[in-house]
Amino acid sequence: MATVSEWVAGARPRTLPNSIVPVAVGTGVAVGAGAAVWWKALLAVGVALALQVGVNYANDYSDGIRGTDTEQRVGPTRLTAARLAVPKRVLSAAWVCFAVAAVLGLVLAATTAWWLVLVGAVSIVAAWFYTGGRRPYGYRALGELSVFVFFGLVAVVGTVFVQMEAVPWQGWVAAVPVGLLSCSVLVINNLRDIGTDAQTGKNTLAVRLGDAGTRRLYAGCVAGAFVCALATAAASWWAALVLLAVPAAVPPLRRVLGGQVGRDLVAGLGETGRLQLLFGALFTAGLGLGAVG
Repeated sequence: MATVSEWVAGARPRTLPNSIVPVAVGTGVAVGAGAAVWWKALLAVGVALALQVGVNYANDYSDGIRGTDTEQRVGPTRLTAARLAVPKRVLSAAWVCFAVAAVLGLVLAATTAWWLVLVGAVSIVAAWFYTGGRRPYGYRALGELSVFVFFGLVAVVGTVFVQMEAVPWQGWVAAVPVGLLSCSVLVINNLRDIGTDAQTGKNTLAVRLGDAGTRRLYAGCVAGAFVCALATAAASWWAALVLLAVPAAVPPLRRVLGGQVGRDLVAGLGETGRLQLLFGALFTAGLGLGAVG
């Protein structure tokens, strides 16, 4: 039976900035417009965190029973593949998380707009079929696209909408760099696993692009995030605060572009998460100090 610390490790805490940053940035847009609703922002964080942990457990279960996770694979604890927990319990943990996200999401929908229920349902379906089902799209090089859509566009724009019941242009533009940095987390993760993924038939975008192409993609996501964030400076020069996060981008970029592999990329994944948090905090501050034109 898995210990509490193993269950926590199986939830992959290093990926949690993917859920926190989009809500923070969306709330920054609402603050800049003088329309923040803090209890809704907290509910949105709860929804995002529950979905993130749920998809992590769902991936652990699906990859584990398929045999995609192997003993040679480096990275976070895998409850199913390592036989630390019964597969059904990992699956149950995933669906408990999805249920929590659904309940919190229903509260937001009931107090904002009922069509948000459809958005929530699509998000849960997408979370499951990333590696679940007979034809998981995560095995067909569509993982990065899904992350960009759900942890960028949907999460940021959705957070803005539930607080403002409208989405100014800053909300749409701000979603792009957030989505790109979320993609960078998946890209460096899949870069690390190219060899084992190729052997087990998991055709991620990294497997399709190859080692060199994936390293360029990572650099493009990180650089693109800074460029797109600066586009919001048209509304407020405070957005330029994100440039203070540039030094945090150097270590993971150096690892990736320098050809590091294996456990060195595990460290790079942590560095990417810290970059994401710092970038998100600075971007949120910049948007909050600005005003919607």
